[in-house]
Amino acid sequence: MIIPLKDSTFRLKIPFVTISIILINVVVFIYQSFLPRDSYHTWIMTNGVVIDQLFQNGLKGLLVPFISSLFIHGGVLHLAGNMLYLWIFGDNIESALGHTKFTLFYLMSGIFATICQLLVAPHTGVPIIGASGAISGVLGAYLIRYPRARIQVLIWLFIFIERIWIPAIYVLGFWFLIQVGSGLGALAFQQSGGVAWFAHIGGFLAGIALLFTLEPYERKRVWKRLNRNY
Repeated sequence: MIIPLKDSTFRLKIPFVTISIILINVVVFIYQSFLPRDSYHTWIMTNGVVIDQLFQNGLKGLLVPFISSLFIHGGVLHLAGNMLYLWIFGDNIESALGHTKFTLFYLMSGIFATICQLLVAPHTGVPIIGASGAISGVLGAYLIRYPRARIQVLIWLFIFIERIWIPAIYVLGFWFLIQVGSGLGALAFQQSGGVAWFAHIGGFLAGIALLFTLEPYERKRVWKRLNRNY
């Protein structure tokens, strides 16, 4: 098991949006934890993304779940893992883009991630929930923006526990390969439900594309880097 703990990149601004997103997710999770079982199921089906219900309530029913689903989690570990990744990587992308652009970036990454998962598994009937797709966009942007940053990770293999620093390009590149491999494996075995692997993949790629769109300077910087290396 490899768990990121912190990064070496200094934030240039106070990450108000990142902190706000984390607080909203925690508050929503506390709220849903106190719902009665029947109410909880109805609430999840209404605010999560279920393709069979998207067109039942007009435009509101089509748009709202794509946003509300990004703030719902299925358990404490689901929430804690997502918020850890968001805290480590989100503050720097917010500093790079600015608060307004980062908010747009986060929501658009999450929406695109959800659409990718729906395209791959449109009839599972399982609601798509969680911030993973949006946070995957943050990881994709971080890989492009700070490839040489160093990430401190906790490596835990049975009785072996060690903290080491690894370049972001390896940590996030390895993470993305795991998502692709797991997603293809889920397709091969026709698995439904569980982890939305293709939301992670779609969100990651969307994050890269959105970084270039919202911050055109990044395209020039990456192009110069590639020309210099090759």
